[in-house]
Amino acid sequence: MPNMKPQKNRLSFVFVVCLPVLLNGCAAVGLTLFGVGAGIATGSSVSYTLDGIAYRTFTATLPQVESATRTALNRMGIKVDATSKTEQGKALSATASDRQIEIEFEAVSSKTTRMRTVAKQGMFFKDRATAGEIIMQTEKVLGVS
Repeated sequence: MPNMKPQKNRLSFVFVVCLPVLLNGCAAVGLTLFGVGAGIATGSSVSYTLDGIAYRTFTATLPQVESATRTALNRMGIKVDATSKTEQGKALSATASDRQIEIEFEAVSSKTTRMRTVAKQGMFFKDRATAGEIIMQTEKVLGVS
């Protein structure tokens, strides 16, 4: 009967070497999901999508949220370039150094507005921190937390 111990050791070695490589993608997914949930877990009222878009729903009319956002952007030194109407409400385009900022307001009801913010830096990178800060500064202007 041949000795099975060397073959078992080789198999264990291959398993130990390959396992971290195979699980590498899982770690990235886990960290991404942790990051998405972190905004909610820390008590922040800002939520994020997986691709870096920040959003929040306010119990305030669309004109109130838009006005508060304009005040917040002004305080942050961010220049509003354009305003347009959309099917659901309004949209603002703004610029801050090398970032292009898009803000959309959707009237959920006559007294509730959903705000969606994206801060793009270049073609591929989205600045989640800046998008979230715009929403948090809007909260401060509205006096909500």
